[in-house]
Amino acid sequence: MPIIESTYKPLFWAKSGFVSTVFSGLGRRVKDVEQTRERIILPDTDFLDLDWSYSETKSRKVIILLHGLEGHAQRPYLTGAAKLFNQNEIDACAVNFRGCSGEPNLLYRSYHSGATEDLDNVVKHIVSLHKYDEIYIKGISLGANMALKYAGENRELPKQLKAVIAISSPCDLKGSCDELLSLKNRAYAIRFLDHLKQKLKPKLRDFPKNISVSDYKLIKTLIDFDHVYTSKAHGFKDAFDYYEKASSLQFLPNIKVPSLLINALNDSFLSPECYPVKEAKENPNLHLEMPKYGGHVGFIQNGEFYYNEKRALEFVESISYEK
Repeated sequence: MPIIESTYKPLFWAKSGFVSTVFSGLGRRVKDVEQTRERIILPDTDFLDLDWSYSETKSRKVIILLHGLEGHAQRPYLTGAAKLFNQNEIDACAVNFRGCSGEPNLLYRSYHSGATEDLDNVVKHIVSLHKYDEIYIKGISLGANMALKYAGENRELPKQLKAVIAISSPCDLKGSCDELLSLKNRAYAIRFLDHLKQKLKPKLRDFPKNISVSDYKLIKTLIDFDHVYTSKAHGFKDAFDYYEKASSLQFLPNIKVPSLLINALNDSFLSPECYPVKEAKENPNLHLEMPKYGGHVGFIQNGEFYYNEKRALEFVESISYEK
């Protein structure tokens, strides 16, 4: 698929990737999104909390929304998308990954960038119980990598799944982690690590056979966290094995459902490998858009909704029209 020429034109003050990233993460507010929580029990006895919002008229379409690292279903980048889709007669199911809904999950494991088994269970739940004719998935950052990996893995996708949208996806996890650990991203890395370590503390008490205080004290960087916890809790040998196996880049050639990937060129979290030009040119189902501006999960515009949300809706509507 030819590379898509982006039409994103940022506000003059939002051309900086840093400003766009920080304002979108800390300054944005989305009002009047009424969510209803549904808890589903997973095959391993753990749970996921799904926060639903609905179109005013009965809809046979739903978009599944996936948040980023240490996010949740109330983050503006999810509620903004939910509100826009609801206004256009599409229900929204915002997924809280394990341990991200305000209540600790039950098991030692939690979530990670490649945990497509949890996304698969959400999709199967919606197919079996909610009876939608059309299902779409939109992932942000970590959730974007998960969505692309899910679409490209060797599994039979339900016929109801019509499209995937991925925003600011760290398609190559090792490259993205290296970028996060660079000096330019030090403030972000410290903030992420602090959140992750605070969430890990209760597991020291609840799972002393899995992790010790001495293990915990070894965690000084994000890679350390993935060595000590993420990899061991989720069946990987170490952080690098996790990065290799969970990165979506290797799965992009196998994607058979229409998929839109939007990664801004001034996203400081992304390495060169996260711009899969070759894969997009060789796969007619993969649409790659690389705006000059946008930062990481930024894409600020005047008005209530951001560029990536409007583009996601345009993409979904184009798929529906083609049918």
